Amino acid sequence: MITATPNPAITLHGLKLSGHVHRVELMLNVLGLPYAFVQAGADVRATEAFRKLNPLGQIPVLQDGELCLSDSTAIMVYLCKRYAPGSAWLPEDALGAAAVQRWLSIASGEVAHGPADARAAALFKKPVDVARAQATAQRLLGFMDSHLESRPFLAAPQPTIADLACYAYVARAPEGGISLAPFGNVRAWLGRIEALPHFVPMPESAP
Repeated sequence: MITATPNPAITLHGLKLSGHVHRVELMLNVLGLPYAFVQAGADVRATEAFRKLNPLGQIPVLQDGELCLSDSTAIMVYLCKRYAPGSAWLPEDALGAAAVQRWLSIASGEVAHGPADARAAALFKKPVDVARAQATAQRLLGFMDSHLESRPFLAAPQPTIADLACYAYVARAPEGGISLAPFGNVRAWLGRIEALPHFVPMPESAP
């Protein structure tokens, strides 16, 4: 794990149990960027000070000097473009960029409405249709497992921001009552993400 400097320029506001926040943490760590982490629970997000950072009251929020950004995908794109331009994390070629965007859309769609919603219902009592969320998760995991049968990562031969965006909620799918046991290729992919230099795990919820 990258050790933060006493006064890093970058501050990340969020919660450790949020998959949206975790994907930004992963991005910061794999890029070797020191940062400060500020807890932003529901009480903090309701304050006027936080609403000045993000009027929607959502996490994560990233401050980089004078710049303030919200939305995990936008933050990941910014960090790549700002601190690792031209890197394999965010391909520049048309096909590579499209492949990454496809999985970013899946992260905001099937991942969010499948394993993420099922987990949120179990852990945080989010009012969602659990059966529908679990069914969405099963379809997603089956699709991912087939997709990963012939490739090590989701969008390219090497890891990209697409992998980081999808990782946390898939890894924590069992917290929403969704077993990963039938999906060997998905489990192998999770292991490859966890083996990345400077990987940081998202804490498991208390039983």
